[in-house]
Amino acid sequence: MRIVTRRLALATAAIALTLAALPAMAQSVLKVRPFGDLRTLDPMTTSDYMVRNHGYMVYDTLFAQDSAGLIKPQMVESYTTSPDGLTWVFVLRDGLKFHDNTAVTSADVVASLKRWGERDGLGQQLMANTASLTATDPKTVTLVLKGKWGLVLDALGKPSSMLPVIMPARIAATPSNQNITDATGSGPFMLVKDEWSPGAKIVYAKAPMYVPRKEAPDGLSGGKVANVDRVEWQIMPDAQTALNALQAGEIDIFEEVPPDMIPLVKGNPKIKIGKLAALQGVFRMNQLQPPFNNQKLRQAMLRLIDQEQTLRAYVDDKALYTVCLSFYMCDSPYYTDAAYPKPDVAAAKKLVAESGYKGEKIVLLDATETALSPHTLVVAQMMRDIGLNVDYQAMDWGTLSSRRTSKNPVEQGGWSVFQSGPAAPDMTEPVGHLGLRSNCDKSWFGWPCDETIEKLRESFTTAPDLDARKAIAKQIQERAVETVPYVSVGQFWLVRGQQANLNGLLTAGVPVYWNVSKGK
Repeated sequence: MRIVTRRLALATAAIALTLAALPAMAQSVLKVRPFGDLRTLDPMTTSDYMVRNHGYMVYDTLFAQDSAGLIKPQMVESYTTSPDGLTWVFVLRDGLKFHDNTAVTSADVVASLKRWGERDGLGQQLMANTASLTATDPKTVTLVLKGKWGLVLDALGKPSSMLPVIMPARIAATPSNQNITDATGSGPFMLVKDEWSPGAKIVYAKAPMYVPRKEAPDGLSGGKVANVDRVEWQIMPDAQTALNALQAGEIDIFEEVPPDMIPLVKGNPKIKIGKLAALQGVFRMNQLQPPFNNQKLRQAMLRLIDQEQTLRAYVDDKALYTVCLSFYMCDSPYYTDAAYPKPDVAAAKKLVAESGYKGEKIVLLDATETALSPHTLVVAQMMRDIGLNVDYQAMDWGTLSSRRTSKNPVEQGGWSVFQSGPAAPDMTEPVGHLGLRSNCDKSWFGWPCDETIEKLRESFTTAPDLDARKAIAKQIQERAVETVPYVSVGQFWLVRGQQANLNGLLTAGVPVYWNVSKGK
């Protein structure tokens, strides 16, 4: 044990010396203005996309989704499935190492997946159907299912929060209701923790021990080659400040350029503008506390919100938004508009009256630096127009993402409503769907609780074919129209601004920074 500990200490010290020497050397640095701030380091315990994006910087996954939506091996070299579909054997690639230079082993994989399976919707379903998950040798993991379950690879390769990343077993031993504080990862970059300044800057350095796959990058799959020495996330809450920095060449990438600023850079030959990710706007209500523990009031919100109005508050360009009366993305194979009501203010007012609403305060949280803020302002006014007592509270995204974890009454620092924009992969099918999950305290913030939806989600995983799955997805939508776990405010595209001299920037639905290089 002393020998192992001494080797680990020496390896860690060597990495620290390398990092310390980097500033004195000629380096390539990619400077990014992300959409928000990083407050925690644990991509297994939160759906916060800043933490998800951090997860892609410092960790790798067993499988990953390519640009066509197919699940491909990532840390896995090969896998086999028994004829009955119950036993899955995964063999890891050679040369996998963590950032402390220790080898990635099957024991790390098992510990990581078990921790992830306690928090993520797909992970919970997978673990509920797992008879055993074992490390059969240092490179081999064996999964035995209780019964045939059709989403094993979809779960292990899910592209968005919460991520099934692989971390050292010693870190994965952290209880899943606690955030990890050690970001020792398995991916192409490593966090330079002593340069992390919350509210100002997050720094990542190229991980010299990381061995990428040989295939070309494709979506989130393939070779994750770090072509820059450092990536700096520079926190700039004010969009105008960020745009000025982009135009002056002080930053390389501006994530989530507000649409009204796009014309300001369109004529600049040094700047490129492109789509970053498709999102679904989500009006999420706290079902644990009044007044939205009242189903009638939630049904009123479903009929009140006019997607055309909310979306046009964000952007007038129809190429950047879609009215979609569904809980699923409009391009999802499970899309259906079954039972989803069209906007009807009179019907909304009638349901408010039937709910017995007595003017209770509705605390609405708004992250003013995000693309969601225009939506939030429009919905707040819609609510006031039908007599709801809205307490609008402005804040930054980091504060909102922390505040929404509170289950307290509004008088004790709780909340009633917030808006979020989950990415398309999180809103495409029922089991991994961030907003439809209704398993009470295990569900996403807002904590909807409905046994019928949960039974349907479980049956989806054992459906024999696509048609059967579509039928179940439709049933889930019809039930969700009754229970209203959330209200969609429509689909829209985020827009990214970048320096024209950047090469290899991927459009993967998630902002990732491997494969990027800087020209002159």
